[in-house]
Amino acid sequence: MFISPLKTTLKSVALATLIATGGLAASLNSAAANSYNLDTQGAHASIQFKISHLGYSWVLARFNKFDGQLEFDESKPEAASVSITVDTASLDSNHAERDKHLRSEDFFNVSKFPTATFVSTGIKSTGDKTGILTGDLTIKGVTKPISMEVNWIGGGDDPWGYVRQGFEGSTVIPVADYGMIDMGPSAQEVELSIFFEGVRPKQ
Repeated sequence: MFISPLKTTLKSVALATLIATGGLAASLNSAAANSYNLDTQGAHASIQFKISHLGYSWVLARFNKFDGQLEFDESKPEAASVSITVDTASLDSNHAERDKHLRSEDFFNVSKFPTATFVSTGIKSTGDKTGILTGDLTIKGVTKPISMEVNWIGGGDDPWGYVRQGFEGSTVIPVADYGMIDMGPSAQEVELSIFFEGVRPKQ
């Protein structure tokens, strides 16, 4: 690819100007200030799901191991993004035999697909603290677009020198989309819920 000397010179001048004025440092600090890690170490994050049992009750479960990153600026919520990676073997429904089945090829097939991921693609504001988050959810190697209703619970400084932002969200997913076995007419969909705090050091 041919790059003109003029374009190269202009880019060099622009970069030098940013460095000279501190603009580059400010830009980097601003980016860092908007980057949060999901607080899984402090157990201030949770991924849960529930599915109907015969149409009579609910089976509830969670994933005990996952991590993720959040980009969020209170002044530009529409630019927010999130990515999450889940250890599928950490599935926990509080019943050992059921968990063994859920980890099998019938469902999550964790030996072949040890992780599930979500990567956001956009967010549309629906209110002061609510929105619709869209993104790609990958389970068992299958990627499907999903949308999730989200709520910004709040954010600010904590007593330990960090900044926190809290969110919750939920969506309903057809289990057949990800190649899981048919468990009957009452169990065609699973309700997925997430709750988390993003945390970063105070600048």
